[in-house]
Amino acid sequence: METLFSISSLLVMTFRFLLIFLPHWRWTKRIVGSPLITAPASLLYLILVIPVVGQVFPAVGNPTLAGFVTLLGEPTGATIAWVHFLAFDLFVARWAYVDNWETGISAWLMAPILFFTLMLGPVGFLLYLGAKTIKQRGKVQTAVSSLQSS
Repeated sequence: METLFSISSLLVMTFRFLLIFLPHWRWTKRIVGSPLITAPASLLYLILVIPVVGQVFPAVGNPTLAGFVTLLGEPTGATIAWVHFLAFDLFVARWAYVDNWETGISAWLMAPILFFTLMLGPVGFLLYLGAKTIKQRGKVQTAVSSLQSS
């Protein structure tokens, strides 16, 4: 299980690199434009969770701190949780990347946002929502100013 845990990050490593370092490359847009980039990690999650679904489902169906400590305190549970994080952090980073095609936040600002999304999912998600809100307010203010000057 330790080896599987260690190599599971490779499922998303290429996409992380493309999102952060080559965001305008046409192949990045083609590859990351597809929601299928999350399929390998999601498939690995499914493969890992099926044999232990009898332990996992009660822990998530009626969550308690003690239940999660028990589940995550074992190599299988920790690996399943890690792959879950990888899949969903990549999903959210992909969403922010694609959503930004319309929002238009600079790649220089998106790079750290995507980094935090891929490393600390909810933190990056909140950063993106904040940056998007600021960008959209700026667009509204620009539109209002141009209407007033007409």
